[in-house]
Amino acid sequence: MKVLLLTLAVLVSSLVALEVGLRWLLGFGNPLIYVADEEIGYLLAPNQSTRRFGNRIVINEYSMRSATTTPSPPRSMLRVFLLGDSVANGAWWTDQDQTISARLQSQLELWLTKDVLPSLTKEKPFETVEVLNASANSWGPRNELAYLRRFGTFNAHVVVLLINTDDLFATAPTSVQVGRDRNYPSQKPLLAIAEIWSRYLLRAPAIPEMEAVRAEPGDRVGFNLKAIGEIKTLTDAAGAKLVLGMTPLLREIGTKGPRDYELKARKRLSDFTQEHNITYLDFLEVFNNTETPEILYRDHIHLSPQGNQKVSEVISAQVASSVIKLFR
Repeated sequence: MKVLLLTLAVLVSSLVALEVGLRWLLGFGNPLIYVADEEIGYLLAPNQSTRRFGNRIVINEYSMRSATTTPSPPRSMLRVFLLGDSVANGAWWTDQDQTISARLQSQLELWLTKDVLPSLTKEKPFETVEVLNASANSWGPRNELAYLRRFGTFNAHVVVLLINTDDLFATAPTSVQVGRDRNYPSQKPLLAIAEIWSRYLLRAPAIPEMEAVRAEPGDRVGFNLKAIGEIKTLTDAAGAKLVLGMTPLLREIGTKGPRDYELKARKRLSDFTQEHNITYLDFLEVFNNTETPEILYRDHIHLSPQGNQKVSEVISAQVASSVIKLFR
C-alpha cells in the first residue's frame, strides 16, 4: 500500500511539475483565442495577453496586435495603420517588440529624431509615432476590407496593407474553423497538458465545411483585387495615404522565380495598382537584391526577425515619403 501511495505521489508531483513547466516556461494552457465574425470571418479575441515560447503577445480592445489605443490620435502623433495576415501579425514565434509594426514604429521614431518628418503645422511638429497592427493568421484582402469597414482607419495618416503572394488567391471570409480547428481555439484549455495533447498528439479533427470554402468558384484574384480597390476608396475617403506591400514566398526568390499562375496574378496586381494610383512595394525585387535572402525567412512564407527588419525599413521610407506629400 505504501508503495502504491508513493507511486501515486510521484506521479501527481511529476504531472504538477510538467503542468507548471509547460504553462510558465513555454506558455501552454493560455493560447490566443479567436471569435467568429459574420463579415470579417474571425478576429483575435480582444484584450488578451500571453507569452508563447518566451515571446510576449498583446491583443488590444480592437483585436489588434498592439497596445491599447484610441479611435483618433493626438494632434502631435503620427499614426500608421497596418493591415495584414500572419506575416504582419508575427503569431507565437514573434515577440511583440519584434513584429513588423513594432520595428516600423521604431524606424519612424528614428526619422523623427532626424527631423525628416514634417510638421502638422509650421509651429508644432510630430512628437510621437504609433503603428497599429490589425492582422490575423490567414486573413486575405477581403477579411482586411471587412475589418476596415467595421472599425475604420483610426484616423491614421497612412494605411499600410501588407499581403503575401498567396493572399492574391485567398478565399472569402469564413468562421467555420473557429473553435474547431486547433489553430483557432475559441476557449482556453483547462490544462497546459490538455493543450499539448489536443494540439500535437491527437489527429486534427476534420472540418468538412472547409472543403467548400477552399473550392470557392470564380476569379479569386479578381475578387481580392476588388477588395484592395475598396480599401483604397475607404482610405482616400478618410484622408489617408494607402501603401500596398507584398512579400514573396521563399521559393519565388532566385532564378526559378514565381510559378506561371503567380506571374499572371502579379502582373494583374501591378497593372491594378497603376490604374488605381496605389503606391505598391514589391518585396520580391527587394529580397532578390539581398545577398542571402534565406535568412529573411523562418519558413517558406513567414519572416524571420531579419525579414521583419528589412520590410519595416522599406515601408518606413515609403511612409515618410507619403507623409511629406500629405502635408506638403
